[in-house]
Formats: sequence, structure tokens, C-alpha cells
Amino acid sequence: MQTEADWKKFKAMAPILRERYLAERNTLFAAMLTAPKKTETERFWDTIEAMNKTAKALCRCLDGHSRSTMQQFMVCMIGDGMLRKSDLEGFSDDFKAAFLEIFAYRERNLNQPSS
Repeated sequence: MQTEADWKKFKAMAPILRERYLAERNTLFAAMLTAPKKTETERFWDTIEAMNKTAKALCRCLDGHSRSTMQQFMVCMIGDGMLRKSDLEGFSDDFKAAFLEIFAYRERNLNQPSS
């Protein structure tokens, strides 16, 4: 079960997670815009498509989070690569253990290691 301290930590870290995620995505977008084997049109439309997916992920993971939905939003953040194992430091032990299980499940079943 989450504590008040877990909620406060999540609230404080959400903008940091967003900025880190966007920094990574913006690097990808820049690379897409200069892909050497694509036409200008392909570069443009591929980048627009990726940006739209990123915008949807941001809305899905960050819009409207509250104490009661925090855990759902965190699961979503894991799925979209916004939340990492290392981000769980500072959460209560029980809360952190539950989310470490989610990361372990993903690694076992999706072969997607998390940092």
C-alpha cells in the first residue's frame, strides 16, 4: 500500500520523469530527421508519427494523476519506458517491492531489461 510520502515523492518526480523521457525522445526525433536512407518526406512523416505516439504516451502517463490513480499511472510509465527501476529509490519498502515485481515480470515475459 502506498504512503503519503510515496504520493509526495511521485508528485515531485513526475515532472523530472517527463523531462528525461522527452530528452530521450527528442534525441530520437533529431536522428529520425536526419536518417540518411530516407527521403525528406519519409523523414518528416516518420517523425510526426513518432511524435504523436510520444504525445499520447505523455497524456496516458501524466494527465490527471491523483493519489488514488498513482499506481496505475506508474504501471503505465513502466510500460512506456518513462519509469525505471532506479526511480523507485526513496519509496516505501512495500510499495517499492510491488513495483520491482512488475519490472521483474516485464523482464521475464518481454525480455526488456530496465535500468
